[in-house]
Amino acid sequence: MPLKTVKKMSLTESLKNIPNSSGVYQYFDEFDKLLYIGKAKNLKNRVKSYFKFTPFLQPSPTLSPRIFKMVSEAKEIRYLLAQNEQDALILENSLIKQLKPKYNILLRDDKTFPYITINLEDEFPRFEITRKIVKQKGVKYFGPFTSSSREIINSLYLLFNLVQKKGCLKNKKACLFHQINRCHAPCINKINKEEYRKIVDDALQALGNRKIMIDLLRQKMLKASKLQNFEEATVLRDSIKAIQNSLKVSDIDLAKLENIDIFFVYIKENLAVALKMFMRDGKIVSANHNILKNSQGFEKDELYKRSILQFYSSNSPLLCNQILVGDDFNDRVQIESYLSDTFKKTIKIHHPKIGDKAKLIKLALQNANHILQNEQNRDDIETKIETLFDLHETPSRIEVFDNSHLGGVAAVGAMVVWEKRWQKESYRRYTLHSKDEYSQMRELLTRRIEDFKNNPPPNLWLLDGGSTLLKLAKELLKSHQIELDVLAISKEKLDARSIRAKGRARDTIYSTTNSLNLKTSDIRLQFLQKLRDEAHRFAITFHQKRKRREDLSNDLLSIKGIGMATQKRLLSYFGTYSAIYSADISELETVLTKKQAKTVMEVLKLYDFK
Repeated sequence: MPLKTVKKMSLTESLKNIPNSSGVYQYFDEFDKLLYIGKAKNLKNRVKSYFKFTPFLQPSPTLSPRIFKMVSEAKEIRYLLAQNEQDALILENSLIKQLKPKYNILLRDDKTFPYITINLEDEFPRFEITRKIVKQKGVKYFGPFTSSSREIINSLYLLFNLVQKKGCLKNKKACLFHQINRCHAPCINKINKEEYRKIVDDALQALGNRKIMIDLLRQKMLKASKLQNFEEATVLRDSIKAIQNSLKVSDIDLAKLENIDIFFVYIKENLAVALKMFMRDGKIVSANHNILKNSQGFEKDELYKRSILQFYSSNSPLLCNQILVGDDFNDRVQIESYLSDTFKKTIKIHHPKIGDKAKLIKLALQNANHILQNEQNRDDIETKIETLFDLHETPSRIEVFDNSHLGGVAAVGAMVVWEKRWQKESYRRYTLHSKDEYSQMRELLTRRIEDFKNNPPPNLWLLDGGSTLLKLAKELLKSHQIELDVLAISKEKLDARSIRAKGRARDTIYSTTNSLNLKTSDIRLQFLQKLRDEAHRFAITFHQKRKRREDLSNDLLSIKGIGMATQKRLLSYFGTYSAIYSADISELETVLTKKQAKTVMEVLKLYDFK
C-alpha cells in the first residue's frame, strides 16, 4: 500500500494543504504527542468537519465532548495517503493498535481467547487448546471459549479413549494411559483408524453439544461417589459446574443450526460496554465484554468499528456465517469489504429489527445493561488510582513487571495482568540475557513494546522499582511514540532488606510528576503492593524453575548412559523437566532402558518441582 508522508506544518497550514484523497490523519499537541488517529475517504472534507472557521478557527460545536477536547489540544495535523478508503481503514487500525493515541478508543485484543482444535488429517487425531490459528486442510476450530476451555478438553480426554499426549504415538510402546483404560493404544496397533475415528466422531458430537458431555460426567461422578472415591467425584463435580456456567449465557435456540457472532455497544454517561456473544449451531455458547470509562464519553460508531476490527484479524478463524450488530454504524460497508477480502468469503454485517435475530439483539441489550449496572455499583479502586496520580484514563487494565536472577544467572522477567481480576491467561514469562537489573528491565520492557502490534498496550504499567526504572520506561515509550501511564513502586528497606509485610511496609510510589509515601493503611497503596507482589511471585517462581532446570539438565547429562540425545528424547516425550520428575518408573521405561530409568529416578528424587 503506497503511502506519502507530509512534512510537519502548523495547524492552519495543514488545513489549507490537505488533499482530496483517501488516507489517515493524525492530531498532535504542542509537545508533539500523538492525540488521535482517524481515516477518511476524503481527507480535506473529513478533517475540516472538526472545525468551525468563523469568526476564528475553533473546534466545531457539533463534536462529542471527547473529540472536542482533543481538537482543543491539537496544534498540528499530519496525514498519510492511501489508495482507497479500505486501505485507509486497514492502516488506521494498525496504527491505533501500535501507537495507542490518547483520544482513540482501544479495546483489548481478543487473540488470547482459547480455541479447541483438532486436525482430522492426522492418522489418530487428538484435541488441543490453542491461541495460534493455522490455516491448514483438515484442521477444525471450536470456540472462541471465554471460559472453561481447560475443563472441556480435560473432560473430553476423560470421557473418550483418545491419544492422551502428543508424544504418545512416537514411541511405539503402550504407556500408563493404556494400562488404566484411558487409551486404546494405537501406538501398538490395538485399534485401527476406522474404529478410532468413531471415537473421535463421538467426542466431536459431545464438544458440539456440551449437555451430552455434562450427562456423561454426571454418570461418572455418581459411579465414583457410590464407590466412595470422593476426591474423584469432587473433581468431576467441579468440571460439571464449570461447563454448566459456560452454557448459562442464554436458553435461546434457533431452529436453524447457524453460526453467528453478535456485537452490541451500550453507553451510559461515562461508561460503555462492548459485548460479544457467540452462537454456534443455533446455540449461544459463550460471551465476552469490555468495560470502558472515559470522563468525556464515547462515540458508538467508533466502538463498533474498534470492536469488530480488533476481534477479527488475519490469523484468527472466522467461524461464523454472519455478524449481527445492535446498531447500524459508519464504516459498516468498508468493514464488510475488509473482512470479505481477508477471509476470502462474503461477509455481511446485519442490524436485525424483527424475527429471531432481533431477539438475539434484545438479549445482548439485557446482558449489557446488567453489566453496566453492576459496574456502576462498584467501589472502583482503579478510579481512585486514576484520581490520585492524575492519569490520562482509568487503568482498567494494568500490566506489572518484575525481573529475577541470582548473580546474573538464570535471569528472567515476568509480566502479570490485572483487569478486575488476575488475567492469568495473559501472564508472560521472559528469558532475559542481560546481567544487571537495569539492563534486564530495559530488555523486558523493550520486548513488550515490540509486541504492541500484536497485543495492544494496557492503560497503565506498574514497575517493581524506583524512579530510575520509571524514567527508563518513559524514555522507551517516548522513543516509540507511545503515550502510556507508568508508575513505579519501590520497597521500603530495613538493614538493606526489603520489607514486604502487608499493612506495614511504607513503600514509595513514583509517578511522572512526583513521588508519594502513603499511609500503610491506605487501600490505594495496598492495591499497588498486591499487584507488585504478584509480579514478584511470578518472576521468582519462574527463576527458581529455570535454575532447577539448568541444574537438573547438568545432572542428567552426568549420569552414565544419559547423553544429550537421550535427554532430548525424554523432553520430547514428557514436554518439561517437571513432567519428567513427576513420572513413575514405568513411564520412564517407555523412553529409557530399565537400568537407565532406575538411575534417573534416583537423581530426580533430589528435586521438587511441585
